[in-house]
Amino acid sequence: MSGRADEVPAVASSTGTSATAVRNAVRRLLDTAGADGILPIVEAGDPVLRTVCAPVDGQLDDAELRAFADALHRTMRSAPGVGLAAPQVGVPLRMFVAEDPVPSQLDEAAAGRLTVRRRVPFGPRVVLNASYTATTDATASFYEGCLSVPGYQAVVDRPLTIALAGHDLAGGALDEELSGWPARIVAHESDHLDGVLYLDTAQMRSLATNDAVARWWGRADTREAAAALGFEVPATSVF
Repeated sequence: MSGRADEVPAVASSTGTSATAVRNAVRRLLDTAGADGILPIVEAGDPVLRTVCAPVDGQLDDAELRAFADALHRTMRSAPGVGLAAPQVGVPLRMFVAEDPVPSQLDEAAAGRLTVRRRVPFGPRVVLNASYTATTDATASFYEGCLSVPGYQAVVDRPLTIALAGHDLAGGALDEELSGWPARIVAHESDHLDGVLYLDTAQMRSLATNDAVARWWGRADTREAAAALGFEVPATSVF
């Protein structure tokens, strides 16, 4: 979790989406990263998180693009998180990384939660110019959080299955269907590229600290939280 604003290093945050602005922001981040290569994550309130990001279109050469992707991966894993978009480190570029290895040694209750959430190993992935569409009317309502909104989680209803379009780091086209938790990760990170935070579509009466979620609402089914906190789980949800 981040400290106070005056305790963290300066972030190469810019709302400019020109090729020069993006290139300079990435180069500044890579040049000033510490020995561990971890980039500072910007938090809610920074204008870059409300910016419609520029498509990846030659602003960076291949070596810079790969170095930036590697830095995003390191930062995501260090946080730790399962996804991180370029605007979350101050760069308004349509790019994100994702990885959810999913723990293998779990007790029966934890394994059951993974099954209900349809959480399976995913990634590591680098996705450029991502977009997605729902491929079903069915949805799922779960608690989720964000590295740019540290310390809190809220229930978000998302499509159970999505179609992802975009490109990989080598420029290959992506056209695939994702479901369950991988679909949630991709939707969350893709939303960042359009200046959308998960709280924009969350059930705000569900908002809870991480500690409160762990204490009260760690179960996969969110209907109990809905009844106690006074929000609705949509009829389209699998719960």
